[in-house]
Amino acid sequence: MQFDLGSELRKVREARKLSLRAVASAVGVSASLLSQVETGKTQPSVSTLYALVNFLGISLDSLMGHGPATSAPFGLGSADDDQPRDPSRRSDHVVQRREDNPVIEMENGVTWERLSVGESAIADPLIVTYQPQGSSSVEGKMMRHAATEYGVLLEGKLTLRIEFDRYELEPGDSFCFDAIKPHMYVNEGDVPARGIWFVIARKDVTIESLDELDHDHDHAGDAAEQMKAPASAVDVLQVMRGLRGDRS
Repeated sequence: MQFDLGSELRKVREARKLSLRAVASAVGVSASLLSQVETGKTQPSVSTLYALVNFLGISLDSLMGHGPATSAPFGLGSADDDQPRDPSRRSDHVVQRREDNPVIEMENGVTWERLSVGESAIADPLIVTYQPQGSSSVEGKMMRHAATEYGVLLEGKLTLRIEFDRYELEPGDSFCFDAIKPHMYVNEGDVPARGIWFVIARKDVTIESLDELDHDHDHAGDAAEQMKAPASAVDVLQVMRGLRGDRS
């Protein structure tokens, strides 16, 4: 089951008395694209979603509220929404059943499926899938956020770009990098790329310090302009963490 991400974003924008054109300009997309997102005609890319969350000054967690994964609040479905539920397979704080995994689908064939997290989790575990030609940013912009990313590719091939470096990942390859560095994932192959990611938020880096880095890049020419990205990627992961709620 899919939920109306666009209408919720529109409600926040209107509550802040911001015009569609003003928000679109601030996050670097066209007004027509933002309109399509708000009306549910298209889904935002990973980088566009991050940018909207950052500019509107919200977390998706605050929009969606806290509840059990089985209720799958706005923006998230579950791995098997149409399957009948067996009471003996309810999730708890130790085991999260596959059918209770919150799933968010974004533009260009990128899917995040959140795995089990405990009461004091330090990492956000995800199954990440990039469909053929899928990318973390259809606009070609790199993103960054205050976190460290770890992962291992299980299926397919995936290109990881970090600043000016390019890495070709194959099944069994793992990676670890400081996500403050501008980065992007691209599946240039013809089969889905699938892996497990662990994202650990960094508390020693603030949005303000990332904004200063953006300012520095602004003076470094056109190449650096392509690397600018919103600072609040972890907000999307925090909402997935909040979905565990209290299960009875």
